[in-house]
Amino acid sequence: MSLPIIRVQNLSKVVPDTLGDLVILKGIDFELQAKETVAIVGASGSGKSTLLSIMAGLDQPSSGTVFLEGQDFFEMNEDQRAHLRAQRIGFVFQSFQLLGHLNALENVMLPLELMGKPNPKRAAQEMLARVGLEHRLSHFPKVLSGGEQQRVALARAFVVQPSLLLADEPTGSLDHATGALVLSLMLELNAELGTTLVLVTHDNALSNRLGRRLELVAGELVSA
Repeated sequence: MSLPIIRVQNLSKVVPDTLGDLVILKGIDFELQAKETVAIVGASGSGKSTLLSIMAGLDQPSSGTVFLEGQDFFEMNEDQRAHLRAQRIGFVFQSFQLLGHLNALENVMLPLELMGKPNPKRAAQEMLARVGLEHRLSHFPKVLSGGEQQRVALARAFVVQPSLLLADEPTGSLDHATGALVLSLMLELNAELGTTLVLVTHDNALSNRLGRRLELVAGELVSA
């Protein structure tokens, strides 16, 4: 059997608080295989976004670790983690995180340019066309609708063909119909490119469209 794309092993996160230690995550264990689609669900404050951040190597666990394609994130230094992230992980955020001084095409080209990939303009144009924005290449984020901005963010995340895509409430700032469209695009791209998709959401209708649910309650995994 092939290695899981990601393995979370006995993961805990504890931070100091005025009243003592605050346990955000406690003893989290699970594995994800290639091409899976997974929803991380739970109430606000249950630790979903913290878990996603640690899975990306952006935050440090208090104990336990994360393996990405067999490589231990937390045996690496920050430069090594950043290199692995750039090569293997895509991100989509609720607030889009587009660069306002770059147009849609330039936003999508940027990760390819940083990686030194050949023909970044052509690859970015093709991916923007794939999400239905071939007519908006030269538009800046401020003149794009929320749904259009999120589609640019999707194109930017998928253009590097990551093994793993992590999405934190990617439809949270969109109306229901636009959010459903964005999720449909994510699932189509997941199927086409074989990217494992992990999505944090409060929306049960959206989470029900994914293949698997991981539910957190007060920092503990209660269903996987």
